Amino acid sequence: MNPLRVPDFRRLLIGRTFGELGNAVAPVALAFAVLDRTGSIAELGIVVGARSVASVLLVLFGGMLADRLPRSVILQGTEAAAALTQGTIAASVLCGFASLPLLTGLSMANGAVAAISLPAASSLTPQTVPETQLGQANAYVRIGANVGRFTGAALGGVLVAAVGSGWAIAANASLFLCAALSYRRIRRRLRAAATARPLTELAEGWREFASRTWIWAVVVQFCVVNAVNAGAMQVLGPRVADDTIGRSAWGFVLAAQTIGSLAGGVLAARWQPRRALLIGVAVTLIDAAPLALLAEAPLVVPLLAAAFVNGVAIELFTVAWDVSLQENVPPDRLARVYSYDILGSILALPLGAVAAGPLASHFGLEATLLCGAGSITAATVGALCSREIRGLRRKEVVVG
Repeated sequence: MNPLRVPDFRRLLIGRTFGELGNAVAPVALAFAVLDRTGSIAELGIVVGARSVASVLLVLFGGMLADRLPRSVILQGTEAAAALTQGTIAASVLCGFASLPLLTGLSMANGAVAAISLPAASSLTPQTVPETQLGQANAYVRIGANVGRFTGAALGGVLVAAVGSGWAIAANASLFLCAALSYRRIRRRLRAAATARPLTELAEGWREFASRTWIWAVVVQFCVVNAVNAGAMQVLGPRVADDTIGRSAWGFVLAAQTIGSLAGGVLAARWQPRRALLIGVAVTLIDAAPLALLAEAPLVVPLLAAAFVNGVAIELFTVAWDVSLQENVPPDRLARVYSYDILGSILALPLGAVAAGPLASHFGLEATLLCGAGSITAATVGALCSREIRGLRRKEVVVG
């Protein structure tokens, strides 16, 4: 049976798609709201940074909470809270009482609820479908998420241009409310069984995370991969584009990666290899290709092709990773393991973005990009040295 025929999974898919759509619109609308008020990039950095700090501080708490309480209830609450914070920001902008402290505080609150929701969202899928359908279900969730992100980024810009940043944020709040309503209809619940103290539960989650080499080896790999990609694609890539292919072409390159992600999600829904994690980790080597091209041959057609294939590879890995965790980690500890995984990814991103500029200034753009490609390759080969990663097999799978 196709997971789309399961009512609870359909509600989860709709909720996550609306949530990702809202998360994609939010930064675009908020950025222009801050710039409209102050015109200051520094103040915009403070508002955006506050959200990131809250996410880092609370993601482990979110994992612990999701293993204690019904995950669909947590998602209802966090999406409703996101709607409330965005609605308040919209009111402050439209009514003229927006201030830097208010926007910073509300942005931090939004980051906090996002951090709490992430482990619950990631670990809810196996509660809505049979284990044999996890591969397809995770692929559909990823397709919905990518559609939401792709559409949301464009929608945010259109709304700001058409009705202004205040009304765009108000529309953004309605998207989070739609997500909350979708989660409200999910009937399946995980009975809360946690009775230990919070620090004890976090320690238990850490033991579950650290006891499996294949988990922490992949997280270490992606600490490197994410840090390098953040610096190369978000900081150095635009600089190379300015000097070579132009800004419009760079936008098409990024769009090609998103389209590749959609194609990868479709492929992952149909192709269910037994050694999915091994394949997912191995195809991460493709992440090095766009960096090498930016360094040695920044031409439009090769970059478009590399970005598309890279998008496909990202989705193959992500679906394989989610299914591997969901099949092999006990359900009552899954959210906490996800929280340690998410924390590793969040910590790596700002480090790579901050370090890229100084490294390029000192060593040069070409050398820095090639070093980044080499680092991705080395981290991936290192992960593939793990016998557990090479040997982990999917359980029985169903496609159809």
